[in-house]
Amino acid sequence: MSKVLEKLCLKKSKLIFLFSLVFITLIYTYYITSNVIYSTKYSLDTTKLRGIVIDIKNGSKKTLIVKAKEKVSVIIDNHYDVKIGDVVTIKGKMEKFNKNTVFNQFNYRNYMYSKKIYFKMTGKIEKIENGFNIYKIKGRIIDYINNFRSSSYLHTFILGNSNYIDDEVLDTYRNIGISHLLAISGTHITLLSSLLLKLLNKLNKKTSFKIVTIFLCFYAFLTSFTPSILRAVLMFILININKIYKLKIKSNYILITIACLLLLYNPFYIYNIGFIFSFTISYFLIILSSDDNNYFKKIFKTSLIASLVSIPILSNNFFQINIFTTLFNLVFVPFVSYILFPFSLVTFIIPCFDNILYFFCLAMEKLAIFLNDFNIIIILKYIPFYFVIVYYIVIFISVRYKKFYLIIVLLLFHYNIKYFDFNNYITMLDVGQGDSFLIELKHNKNILIDTGGNVFSNYNMAKNKLIPYFKSRGIRKIDYLILTHGDYDHLGEVINLIKDFKVDNVIFNGDSYNDLENEIITLLKQNNISYFKGFNKLNIGDVKFEFLNTEFYDNENDNSNVIYLKINNYKFLFMGDAGNNREKSILEKYNLKDIDFLKVGHHGSKTSSSAYFINNINPKYSLISVGKNNRYGHPKETVLSLLNKTNIYRTDLNGSVLIRLNKNGYKIRTCSP
Repeated sequence: MSKVLEKLCLKKSKLIFLFSLVFITLIYTYYITSNVIYSTKYSLDTTKLRGIVIDIKNGSKKTLIVKAKEKVSVIIDNHYDVKIGDVVTIKGKMEKFNKNTVFNQFNYRNYMYSKKIYFKMTGKIEKIENGFNIYKIKGRIIDYINNFRSSSYLHTFILGNSNYIDDEVLDTYRNIGISHLLAISGTHITLLSSLLLKLLNKLNKKTSFKIVTIFLCFYAFLTSFTPSILRAVLMFILININKIYKLKIKSNYILITIACLLLLYNPFYIYNIGFIFSFTISYFLIILSSDDNNYFKKIFKTSLIASLVSIPILSNNFFQINIFTTLFNLVFVPFVSYILFPFSLVTFIIPCFDNILYFFCLAMEKLAIFLNDFNIIIILKYIPFYFVIVYYIVIFISVRYKKFYLIIVLLLFHYNIKYFDFNNYITMLDVGQGDSFLIELKHNKNILIDTGGNVFSNYNMAKNKLIPYFKSRGIRKIDYLILTHGDYDHLGEVINLIKDFKVDNVIFNGDSYNDLENEIITLLKQNNISYFKGFNKLNIGDVKFEFLNTEFYDNENDNSNVIYLKINNYKFLFMGDAGNNREKSILEKYNLKDIDFLKVGHHGSKTSSSAYFINNINPKYSLISVGKNNRYGHPKETVLSLLNKTNIYRTDLNGSVLIRLNKNGYKIRTCSP
């Protein structure tokens, strides 16, 4: 009896410790991620730093991670011949990372914080010193791998760096839901540690465990201590300590303890998708695993659990899932785990297997590309935290008690939730020096006014900013794309948008088409998309879009589509780039009084927003879409002084602005940098 009581007390004390640890970790993580502002040990003006290059990423420019007094991300020109392990002296300007300025987007600042990198620098290298340090070993391994034909996959499976794989191939892997297999995970560490323990089987268990632990710690260093590697290595260490010393601690308790320890070390891991993926999937695999001798049944169940658990993570990062992901994983999980990864290890040691590994990698790519043509992608709106908790509870019940219909019902509800939202939304998207406004009407009708665009940049804003935002809102198509006029900063992303997202109708202004507009029209015809010119009115449900047409002018800006609409009794006026002459003509022809929300013309240029116009329409809110530190000096101080009686929102200061409207009023949110 006493032994039973002792056992119960021990179990209770473990639970109390675990709950206390989790509680402390959550409070600490919330406090640090919400309140702490990091300061640099260097000047934020022009400064010098001297440190070791610990990582390099190639692109249009080189990005170095330099370990000096603190870790700094440094952007330099490509002509510098610098390698990992070099000691460099760099002169440049230190800057802070900005948050994302579009809702629900990838937060680069938090991602860098999760790597304990808090500042960036753009600079020039003054001196490169060649010496020996531990990072030189990593650099030489990278140089060694670069000589292989299958180098991109050796970088992936040996060093945990998938950046060497072609972007289009990576997109294909994401589309079919197998990109997680490119991360070195617990399966790989288990396989590697088992192989090492087998080689050391003549030594006693404690000695072999110590040797393997040292090796795995060094391996974690080579892979830059990514969260998934840290989890796998720490799980190996603690589970073996648990076995050796017969502590009888459950695996899920060990996993939770590791997660808490890592978050206490760096709370910003909570924003690292690798951390979330690794721990969430591992936890559910542990608590829902069962002894099954049937290999295929075990693989199917593992793949099913991993796929179901990953849905909220994928939805809140990529806003889409593939319904065939579980089936695809049945093929790719064993292929990667038992062929590609082991063959990568063998090829790394014995280079003569390089061509065979390359063949396997090529076969994987070809199969993925083939399957990508048959997949079915479902766009899912951003899932709020409370819904994620409910979803994971339902997963536990569904898998444990085989009630899978519960998951289907829950996902169908979330998929169609947009149709039950009776609010209207207008978003001024931060597209830099340009315009783009998304109007979401109830019952899932969506209108986009302009797309933004930067003629001086190759950055695909539609793919990286607009479309992810649309998907995060549960939008599966744009019903009407209204283009105010032919300037690149208003329609420069139309072609990219149409190539990657469904658009039903396009409306141009009444002016003659320029070269870019003709190129757009050619693409519209190829895709059987209806297009119109010089609209007067557009009725969508109970909302009327009125195009305030006047006589034509001899400049593109004054011929902008100027749009007036009324939503929930609130008046909106979108001015495009219309100038003072057009403003005067509009006031002479139309009765515009007490506008609630004014999209300020021409980004706040002095050629728009005359005192006569502003005083007549008397706006309550002024929305200015403008690039940060733009070369035009927009918005002009004279315009701001005219608008000083209104509530001004600017994308350069406030980021994107979301206005929610319903019969009870409106609410404004910003996504400040």
